[in-house]
Amino acid sequence: MRGHHLKPMIKKNLEKSSGFWLSVYAISTAFGVYFCMYAFRKPFSVATFVGLSFWGVDYKILLVLAQVLGYMLSKFMGIRFISGMPKEKRAFFLLALIGLAELSLLFFALVSPPYNIFFLFLNGIPLGMVWGIVFSYLEGRNTSEVLGAGLSGSFIVSSGAVKSVGKFVMDSWGLSEFWMPFVSGLLFVIPLLIFTYLLNELPPPTEQDIRARTQREPMNASGRREFFLAYWGGLALLVGFYMFLTAFRDFRDNFMAEIWQALGYEKSVYIFTTTEIPIAVIVLLVWGGMMLIKNNQKAFMIYHWMIMLSVLLVGLSTFLYQVALLNPVWWMILVGLGLYVAYVPFGCLLFDRMLAAFRYPGTAGFMIYMADAFGYLGSVGILLYKNFGQANLSWLDFFIYSAYFLCLIGLLMIGASALYFRPRLRAISRTI
Repeated sequence: MRGHHLKPMIKKNLEKSSGFWLSVYAISTAFGVYFCMYAFRKPFSVATFVGLSFWGVDYKILLVLAQVLGYMLSKFMGIRFISGMPKEKRAFFLLALIGLAELSLLFFALVSPPYNIFFLFLNGIPLGMVWGIVFSYLEGRNTSEVLGAGLSGSFIVSSGAVKSVGKFVMDSWGLSEFWMPFVSGLLFVIPLLIFTYLLNELPPPTEQDIRARTQREPMNASGRREFFLAYWGGLALLVGFYMFLTAFRDFRDNFMAEIWQALGYEKSVYIFTTTEIPIAVIVLLVWGGMMLIKNNQKAFMIYHWMIMLSVLLVGLSTFLYQVALLNPVWWMILVGLGLYVAYVPFGCLLFDRMLAAFRYPGTAGFMIYMADAFGYLGSVGILLYKNFGQANLSWLDFFIYSAYFLCLIGLLMIGASALYFRPRLRAISRTI
């Protein structure tokens, strides 16, 4: 009976809460869910699988490629699934998808290589849906910037944290590189259940939220087609840049162990976490502060300029490292900062503001998953290029050259997107 009354009591108290405390609750629960999800996705990448290769390809590259292919397929599936998902089934789908991912890690441990590679592909398919489900609880609110930035901080911090957990599991418990991902996931099952239950109690957007950010409704096929055709030029530039951005982000994330090893930090367990925490805090402050800008058309353009400045930071900090004006730790922090200041808006905030700026009744999940689908296609491309086109280039040198390329392509494509959207935003502003 007590459990029966707990659920309405939580929701009732949240509905009476001030905007500040409701935001704290939303950030905490969404952060917790997505943090836990990363324990089912990323711990394997801290393993190096030294000496293993199949079909002329490094075994770890095959693993990363398999998971990314699954993730990419998931994003294409999510364009339809997430944008049309009934709200009352979100928690069920979230837990079921992560459960399937953990089951795949069990088979990854039980089946011998190279056959177990297939199970990392299966692991990626359900996990690619989780982001859209979690953000659907947060979008369409006055505070969506700070909520989305807080949620995004989860994958910045958790990516490093779960790698530290995975390394601890191997070093302290003596588990193999194959069993470590499954066991690391098990450690987060109970926290995942708790945070999912709490997130599902979050009240929907208020009438004031709807007036400020437009009504958020599921988008059918005709709605998705109509929106894309209306703004296809700018969307193509944004998604095109995001392909390169995701490829760079995934390369840094999946091969961070090899990069730190080349920089001389291979024995540090906590280097994965300590460098990412300040990045997450600054990203939260930068993008969370955008909620103060109430004019949606102005905010959407500011997003463009901020992304251009962030990719410039990636290129500039890399140059300063190469001329010995930055030490390796500060270089990795600044590159990560520039990377994530650019990356985070595409995961939620940019498209949430775009819908509000153009007063379009829809869901940001459609555009998020369209961008992610092509983004992970870029991630697959960079892995294949590294293995077959630049096999003799070290992980560190490849990362450096990629940083310069990202800086150049980002300035060009985001600048072009700003020029595309500016007259259209002015036209909308005159009608409001």
